[in-house]
This record gives sequence, structure tokens and C-alpha cells, in this order.
Amino acid sequence: MSENSSELTIGEAADRAGVPASTLRYWERAGLLSIPRRVGGKRRYDPDALREIGMVALAKQAGFTLAETRVILAGFARGAPPSGVWRQLAERKLPEIERTLTEARAMKQILETGLRCECLNLEDCCDGRVEVAPQRRRSAPPP
Repeated sequence: MSENSSELTIGEAADRAGVPASTLRYWERAGLLSIPRRVGGKRRYDPDALREIGMVALAKQAGFTLAETRVILAGFARGAPPSGVWRQLAERKLPEIERTLTEARAMKQILETGLRCECLNLEDCCDGRVEVAPQRRRSAPPP
């Protein structure tokens, strides 16, 4: 642990967040994270930084772009209500997330059926009930 027991080194913050330290440096350069204070030239993260890091990690795992993640974080700044831009992002992103959830549920069903399947080839598997969803288009990045 660092000198100030409430502060974390970059390695400690990265370990707790489950990301490489290089990712934290990248997110910092990209403007997604607040600049941590430095002690002897080394980054020191306060406990609140873990919440910020967690928000960025969650947004990235959910498929948000860097630009979209910046909008999300700006909507939560200093306890302010979500801005109109944030609401527009949410309205555009929610249908995409719903499609992802629908696709994930369909894949889960296929995999669960496959666990019980005794078929010799894929064409016979699942009694022909496997439907291929049309490829979805990526949404344009926010302005």
C-alpha cells in the first residue's frame, strides 16, 4: 500500500479494478479519468477514483465507445442530473443493448439445447429451430 493508506498506487488501483495499469494510463490520456495526484512522480489514486474507474470499465464492457463513455461520465459529474446529450445517448443506446440482450438470450438457449443434443450434425441439431438473426449495424458515434 502507498504512504497514505487511503491512496492507491496505479498497480493497486488496476488490480482492484481488474484492468492492466496501462489501461488506466490510456483512459487518463483519453480524458475518461481524473488526473491523479503524484507523489515522487508516481500516480496516487484516492478511493473515489475506483468508482470512476469502475464506471469506465462497465461502460467499455457494455460496448460503449470512448466518446459515449465521456458523455456518460459527464452526465454524472458532481451529482448533476443527466444532460440532454446524455439522454440522447441513452435513447440511442438502449435499443442496441436490448438487441444485444436478445441475441445473448438466443445464444444461451442454443448452447443449453446443444448440451442436451445427441445429433450427429448441426443441420439436425435443435430440430431446425435455430434462427440466424440479421447482422446488426453499428450505430454512428455521437457528435
